Amino acid sequence: MTRLRTTAVHGGRDDLAALGVHALPIDLSTTYPVPDQAEGGFALQALADGAASATSPVYARLHNPTVARFEQALAALEGTSSAVAFGSGMAAVTAVVQAACVLAGRPHVVAVRPIYGGTDHLLSSGLLGVRTTYAEADRVAEAITPDTGLVVIETPANPNLLLVDIAAVVAQAGGVPVVVDNTFATPVLQNPFAFGATYVLHSGTKYLGGHGDVLGGVVACDEAHAGPLRQVRIVTGAVLHPLGGYLMHRGLATLPLRVEASQRTATDLAARLAGHAGVDRVWHPSLTSSPLLGTQLRGPGAVLAFTTREDPTEVVRRLRLITPAVSLGSVDTLVEHPAALTHRLVPGAEREASGVPADLLRLSVGLEDVEDLWQDLDRALPAPRRVAVKHLAETR
Repeated sequence: MTRLRTTAVHGGRDDLAALGVHALPIDLSTTYPVPDQAEGGFALQALADGAASATSPVYARLHNPTVARFEQALAALEGTSSAVAFGSGMAAVTAVVQAACVLAGRPHVVAVRPIYGGTDHLLSSGLLGVRTTYAEADRVAEAITPDTGLVVIETPANPNLLLVDIAAVVAQAGGVPVVVDNTFATPVLQNPFAFGATYVLHSGTKYLGGHGDVLGGVVACDEAHAGPLRQVRIVTGAVLHPLGGYLMHRGLATLPLRVEASQRTATDLAARLAGHAGVDRVWHPSLTSSPLLGTQLRGPGAVLAFTTREDPTEVVRRLRLITPAVSLGSVDTLVEHPAALTHRLVPGAEREASGVPADLLRLSVGLEDVEDLWQDLDRALPAPRRVAVKHLAETR
C-alpha cells in the first residue's frame, strides 16, 4: 500500500501507460460510437442501473473516462472502493440526500450544526421532500426515528472549526448512514470512512482543485452506496464536466504539499491572532485540547476563525493583500463574514446557538509568506487596550 503523497501523485493513472500518454488526457466527447446497437443498449442499461463502467460510455451524462480517473484517485486517498463526482459540492450533497432518504423511503435527516450554510439551507428548506432535526453531536441517538435515512455532520465544522467525534456519532446512528463533510480537512488530514462514515463528501471546488478555478463535488463511499449515487447523477444530470474532473485530478498531486504548507501558516497566524489586542476570540484546532486532534484529525488544517473588537466588515475593508471572498482552499488567502454570506440563510438564533456569532470572520489561509499575511491582518485589526483572550477548547 503506497503512502499518501505517492497515492496523491499516482492515483487514477493506471491506464495512462497503455494509452501511451504521460499527462492526464481530457475526453470532451458528448457521445460515443456504438456500432453494435444492441451491445450499446446493454451498456446504457448497466450505467443507468448504477454500474461504475460498461463496454461503452454511450453518452457523457452516463460516464466519462476523465471524470472516472479523478474518482478513482479520490477513492484511493479516502480509503474507499468508489467515489462519485458531481458538478458542484451542493449537487453532491443533494445526491446523497436523494439516495439515502428519497430513494430509500426514509425522509428524515438528523444534522449536527454548524454545517456549511448551503447544506443547512437545503436540509431545512424542504425542497427535497425531507424533514430535518438538528441535534447536538452527543444527542444524535435521541433524534433518530424509524424514518431517519441519514445523519449529516461536518468536521472540522464550517465556519467555527468545531471538532465532532465521527466514531461516536456513527455509534449513535446505529444502522443509519452517516455522511461527513470532509472539505476542511481533506483526505490529507482525515479519513472519515475509517471511523465508520458511510459517505465522505467534498466540495472539490476548495482544496481538491486548489486554485479557485474549478467547480465540483465528490462523494467517496463503498460500491454498494456508489451505485444509487450514480443513478441520481444520471437522471438529474448533475454531472461533472470533464475539464473539472481533469483540474481536480491534477490538483490532487499537490494536495498534500499545499495543505501542509497552508496549515503551518494558519497555525502561526492563529497563535498571533490569539495574542492580538484587537482580537476577541480565535477558533482553530491548534488552540484546543481536543483528543481528536492527532487521532481522528491528523493536523489542525488551514482554516481559522476569529472575532474582533470592532465591526468585522470594517476590518475586512482595511485588508489589502487578503482577498474578501467566499470559498476556501485556494492558493491565496480568503476572508469572509459567514453571517452575511455563507451562513446568511441559517436563521440568526439557530446560527448563534450552534457557535457561529454574528461578528465572526472566517480565514482560509493560502500559500503566501506568513509575514506578509500577518502585516496585512495586523494593519487591518483594531488596537484597543490589551485584554485576556479566550481560546476555543471545545469538542462535541
